[in-house]
Amino acid sequence: MKIILNNNEYELIKDYKNAFNLEEIISFTTEYFNEYDYILGDYAYGRLRLKGFYDDQNKKASDINKISMVDDYIKKYCAYECRYFILKKKM
Repeated sequence: MKIILNNNEYELIKDYKNAFNLEEIISFTTEYFNEYDYILGDYAYGRLRLKGFYDDQNKKASDINKISMVDDYIKKYCAYECRYFILKKKM
């Protein structure tokens, strides 16, 4: 599936509990996310929340936003067993 958000192409690399909804993410995504290599979308109380992550080798990456830390982020900052998805920007 080809996913275009703000003129960037993405690939769906994880869709936990069937969380991905193209129409909803299109309405929530802004140019803010253009700089990130990955977008995590999770649902808390029925609302979509988005967080940007960088590839580990990206110079802008820090511990809180490296993609290798996404599992820790989900455990600490997302609702237990919430639905979520991860998009990877195609370069």
